Amino acid sequence: MSIQNKFNNELLNMNKKILVIGDLCTDTFIYGKATRLCPDVPAPILIPSKTVVDMGMAGNVVKNFRSLGVDVDFIHNTEKEMNKIRYVDEQTNHTFLRVDEGDESEKGCVAGSCWHDPKDYDAIVISDYCKGFVTESIIRHCCEKNPNVFIDTKKVLGDFCKKAKAIKINEPEYKALEGKINEEEWEENLIVTLGKQGCRWKGCVYAAFEVEVFDLCGAGDSFLAALVYKYLETDCMMESIIFANDMASQVVQKRGVVACFSRTNDVGEEELVKKINA
Repeated sequence: MSIQNKFNNELLNMNKKILVIGDLCTDTFIYGKATRLCPDVPAPILIPSKTVVDMGMAGNVVKNFRSLGVDVDFIHNTEKEMNKIRYVDEQTNHTFLRVDEGDESEKGCVAGSCWHDPKDYDAIVISDYCKGFVTESIIRHCCEKNPNVFIDTKKVLGDFCKKAKAIKINEPEYKALEGKINEEEWEENLIVTLGKQGCRWKGCVYAAFEVEVFDLCGAGDSFLAALVYKYLETDCMMESIIFANDMASQVVQKRGVVACFSRTNDVGEEELVKKINA
């Protein structure tokens, strides 16, 4: 049996049910070579060699949960598809350009119209990119009906998410909230990711492993999925943060938007198995 199969069969049999609500897009990576500049404008010429297409935004959170062996239901925008198209140099992984198509959802999610009772789930994860699908009312509804709501949002925090178990934002998003919230009121459930420094929770910084960063795309989604996965297993936020840092450190070493336990080589899979067993 391969290491990956052993991992899937023995380590990822979590008997939990999770609901993910959020903005869905298609992540398109067009890789190619750029060895010369355009003669009439100061721009590189990219010769495409391959295209990689996958689910993005909240879809990447779902992909991470599924790579962890978790049973997931997914509610997302269907009215208008969003597509993030990145043009990337295959050798250096440098992104020349990102083109966003259909940048807003046409219709917001309405509680009760398309999904089961929030109480039916062990946790609810809201991945809100502020494209219009996830509303404050749906976040409030989930928080009132389920004690384990984990949120990643670009909205200004307010009463609608006060009852969330945890709210994950990154450092720029945290700085954008300066003067808009009372930080002391959110200290208990606000987790701020700090890139290669790790993350901050309740005034403490939890350091990440020092690794060579190849691609940051989707690292926040992997962190969120790993955080929720470990919390449902341990009921310990500190242990869950450490695990989430570890998983995010793994995915930033790989090209493109990658789930926690996909596209790893044999050595990478073995190391991950050792860490989970530790």
